[in-house]
Amino acid sequence: MPQDKTHMNVVVIGHIDHGKSTMMGHLLVLAGAISDRELRDMEKTAGEIKDASFKFAFFMDALAEERKRGITIDLTFKKFETKTKYFTIIDAPGHADFVKNMITGASQADAAILVISGRTTEFAGGLSDTGQTREHAFLAKTLGVKQLICAINKVDADSYEYSETRFNECKEEMTKLLKMVGYDTSKINFIPTSGWTGDNIKDRCAKTPWYKGPTLMEALDSLSVPDKPVDKPLRVPVQDVYKIKGAGVVPVGRVETGVLNVNDKVIVMPDGFSGEVRSIEMHHEAIPKALPGDNIGFAIRGATIKDLHRGDVVSDSKNIVPVLNPGDGMICQLIIIWHPTAVAIGYTPVCHMHTAQIACKFDELQKKLDPRSGQVVEENPQFLKKNDAAICKLSPIKKLCVEKFKDIPELGRLAVRDMGRTVAVGVVLDFVKQK
Repeated sequence: MPQDKTHMNVVVIGHIDHGKSTMMGHLLVLAGAISDRELRDMEKTAGEIKDASFKFAFFMDALAEERKRGITIDLTFKKFETKTKYFTIIDAPGHADFVKNMITGASQADAAILVISGRTTEFAGGLSDTGQTREHAFLAKTLGVKQLICAINKVDADSYEYSETRFNECKEEMTKLLKMVGYDTSKINFIPTSGWTGDNIKDRCAKTPWYKGPTLMEALDSLSVPDKPVDKPLRVPVQDVYKIKGAGVVPVGRVETGVLNVNDKVIVMPDGFSGEVRSIEMHHEAIPKALPGDNIGFAIRGATIKDLHRGDVVSDSKNIVPVLNPGDGMICQLIIIWHPTAVAIGYTPVCHMHTAQIACKFDELQKKLDPRSGQVVEENPQFLKKNDAAICKLSPIKKLCVEKFKDIPELGRLAVRDMGRTVAVGVVLDFVKQK
C-alpha cells in the first residue's frame, strides 16, 4: 500500500442494473488495478456464464450466484490509486433484497459514487417511490456519507446517446432529490459516464464536448480527506468473522474511531470477551497499527468463533462501548421515509446500526417535529406517517452496542427497515437505562 498517499473508502450505490459493477470493474482496469491477463480471463468466464458484456462487472461480482443472476448480493472490497490518493472501493448491492448489505457498506464509506442510468425508463424506475436511487440517497446522507459524486451513466445507450439535453434533464431531477435529502448540490460533480465504454471515467470523451467538468477519476482525486478521529475511544464494529488456517479466528471491520495497535488489550461487546490483539492485516498486508477509516482483519489471542459476531464492537478495555439491554431505551430523532400505513407504539421493525441488525420496539412516540425547522408540532402523537419527523423511544429486543450521535456519530446513526424497505432514518440522542 502506498505510504505517501492518503487512504479513503468510497462506496458505489444506486438502483439495480444502472451499471454500478460494470463501471467499477472498468475503473479498476483503467486505474491499472487489474492486469490484461485477468481481463482476458474474466471475458472468457463472462462469456461462459452469461455473456461477454458482463466482463467488467465480474471483477466486482465474484460470487457464483451473483454472476448467474447478474446482480450484486454482498459487499466487495477492491483497491486502486489515483494521483494523490488510494481508495478501497466498496461495491454495494442495488437490488432491494440486499439493501441491508448496502447499509453496511455505506456506513463504512468516506464518500459515495451514486450511479444513475440516464436511460429514460431506468432513470424513472430508480426515482420512483420503490426505486433504490431515492432510498440509497437518503441512506447515504443518514449514514454519514458527506461527499457524493453523481455519475449519470450509460451515456452511450439509447434515449441518452451523448445528448447534453438528456444529461441536463437527469441532472436537474437529481439536484432536486439530493437537495431534499440534505446535500449541498453546489459541491457535487455530475458526470456523464459509460461504465461499458469507459467514457469520462479516466479520459475525457470526444463525444461529450459539451461537458467541461472533471472525469470520474479526477473527481475522486479531488475529494477532501475527512479528519481521522484518532483522539476518540477505539471503536471497531465487527462486519464478519472468519476462521483462517494458521491465523485462527479473524474478525474484519472498519476502525471508526481511535487507534488499534498490535498487542493492545481489547474487549468485545456486548458479550464481554477480552483478549490481546495478535496481528492486524489490511489488503492482505500485516500492519503494526490501524487508524480510523482502515478496513482491517485482526486476530485476538484466545478468541473462538463463539466469542465474536457481526454487530459486536471491539473497544479498548479502559473505555468500553455502551451496551443497551432488552428493556433499556434509546431516544432517537427519526424521519419516516416510507410506510404503507403508519408507525404506532408497539411496532417492532429491524434497526440497522453500524454493522448490527437488531429488532427494536417503538415504546413511545414522544414528539412530532416540523422536518424543516425542528420545532415541536405535537406532543405524544398517536402515529407517524411518511415524511413525518419525530422523537421516539425505541428498545432493542437483544443486547445492542450503541453511542450517542453527539459523542461518536459513526455508532449513533440508525436505519429502520421492514418489509424489504427503509422505513425511517435517524440518530440516537440519549439512552434510558432500566433502574
